[in-house]
Amino acid sequence: MRQRRILLVEDEKDIADLVALHLNDACDDLVVARDGHEGMRLAMTESWSLVVLDLRLPGPDGLQICREIRRSRPYQAVLMLTSKSSELDRVLGLETGADDYLTKPFSVLELVARVRAIFRRVESMQQTRTAEAPGDRVVAAGALKIDPARREVTLCGKSVDLTAREFDLLEFFARNPGRVFRRVDLLDKVWGYGHDGYEHTVNSHINRLRAKIERDPSKPRMIVTVWGVGYKFAGGSTTETEPAGR
Repeated sequence: MRQRRILLVEDEKDIADLVALHLNDACDDLVVARDGHEGMRLAMTESWSLVVLDLRLPGPDGLQICREIRRSRPYQAVLMLTSKSSELDRVLGLETGADDYLTKPFSVLELVARVRAIFRRVESMQQTRTAEAPGDRVVAAGALKIDPARREVTLCGKSVDLTAREFDLLEFFARNPGRVFRRVDLLDKVWGYGHDGYEHTVNSHINRLRAKIERDPSKPRMIVTVWGVGYKFAGGSTTETEPAGR
């Protein structure tokens, strides 16, 4: 297993020290950057298992750093810390490609649980890739194609730009067509945790995913809402084939 390395970008010393104290037990190496300039430099020049990124920073802010990470390292895991509870802050963080977020003040125990869940998900994907398990097979549903080995999605032959978490969510739906999942089920299966009260995380990701794959996001036909229950993939039956070149 590769070393678990965390980059924590947080300018508030008390918060940084508290978070670092608890996350040290969850990783092999933890480095703290105290401002956006140092955070950007370290994020771009070293290899990390996870970047824990404060939204409000002196210098480049968390949104700028996250955008740069996504441009050069699209599958780097990013957990955003936001200082406000507004919907705008959460949406901005998710739109720039953060896999997840926590709003200050947050429970340190919950932060640790989320970090461990991210590690489990990433390491599980790596093991699957190494073993060349059936999970590497290309999934197709009509004009939609999902290639897990390349982490690529195409719709009608055109590439669809998804964040790592959006990709995982779409792949999970497509591999389970017609089955209805509650929000807490999706949190458990895709995010790796099932805390009550965080169903809005699922809603936000599904709304963004619909905006990218649905012809009319206001009238979705692929990922549909089952009122009072949750969501299901209704994009038709799916087929799985070996990736080209294997």
